Amino acid sequence: MSTDDLRHQFWETFGRPAEGCWAAPGRVNLIGEYTDVNEGFVLPFATPMLTRVLAARRPDRVLAVRSLQEKSEDEPRGAQHELALDGGGGHPRGWLAYPLAVARALEASGYQVVGADLLIDSDVPVGAGLSSSAALECSVAMALCALSGLELEPMATALIAQRAENEFVGVPCGIMDQAASMCSQAGHALLLDTRDLQVRQVPFDPEAAALSIVVVDTRVKHGLTGSAYADRRQSCEQAAKALGVRALRDIPLDRTDEALQRLARTGDEVLVKRARHVLSEEARVLEVAAQLGAGDLRSVGPLLFAGHRSLRDDFEVSSVELDAVVEVAGSSGALGARLTGAGFGGSALALIASDRVKGFQRSVVAEFGARGFTPPAFSVTAPSEGARRQW
Repeated sequence: MSTDDLRHQFWETFGRPAEGCWAAPGRVNLIGEYTDVNEGFVLPFATPMLTRVLAARRPDRVLAVRSLQEKSEDEPRGAQHELALDGGGGHPRGWLAYPLAVARALEASGYQVVGADLLIDSDVPVGAGLSSSAALECSVAMALCALSGLELEPMATALIAQRAENEFVGVPCGIMDQAASMCSQAGHALLLDTRDLQVRQVPFDPEAAALSIVVVDTRVKHGLTGSAYADRRQSCEQAAKALGVRALRDIPLDRTDEALQRLARTGDEVLVKRARHVLSEEARVLEVAAQLGAGDLRSVGPLLFAGHRSLRDDFEVSSVELDAVVEVAGSSGALGARLTGAGFGGSALALIASDRVKGFQRSVVAEFGARGFTPPAFSVTAPSEGARRQW
């Protein structure tokens, strides 16, 4: 929707003009799945898809919220909702939990937040593994901070957004999604150390190498508040405890085999598999970052395929649809492909020569049709600018 149309929608909804518009992108994780919840390295980048929040201050302690895309149970799309900042009204469900969670996370962190009217517009697909929740959290956080006279650094805003999701929504996510949304730069992937939150911008320009990043949304929705995601995190924590370290990040990469042998002696094969994924994925992140830094985009392909096999076999978070995308990518000449995001559905990415994109897409559609899957959605994406105020 155009800026003028959004301004008009805000006026129609709230009877006054918006004071500004704040936008935060979704993200694609190039490599580094579940390493963030083990205090390791990740390598995501921001997408051109955005969640935009138009906002204006209110004199009371209420968030009046309307989404142009989302709807709550038993209510029409585009309905307006009022959320009390001082309690009351219970805990909203679905997408409405996120704006209120951000406000509560800000106040729990010692910041005073004003009431606000919020109009939300987004083209980040929900449940596709592209961090629609982080985009919503970060855009709302920026809007509330600006209206409340608060000045937070990008990483500080990301931490508030993560706290909102962890403590007030109930998803035990790491910091990757929010940091990628807040801190990314166009033409770069973000090498993030999730322990000390140091970042390095790694040049990543597929177009210059006649390559494209194709994201395939399988249309299989995932919800991370369920037990599967939490179970994976708990297994990693158990493996670290068995190895006598704070997190699996603390196992030196040259001692991976030794650590896995020690875990094998516990008799818990699940812990061995989960740890093997995390430790091997950590090595892949650093290798991909090194290859990108050297300008060698083509060498990262086998590492992407290896990452998918690890997620499929050791972490067991893939799906038949995601596996199908990766298999077709391999037979279509892609340099590399893997699921991106937490898995259990969502999206896969393929790094492929730009002149082969259409053929790859046709092959995926044909494979999905032959296997009776829901038709997928495609987007060709590129590393893009992180969160910002648009006006």
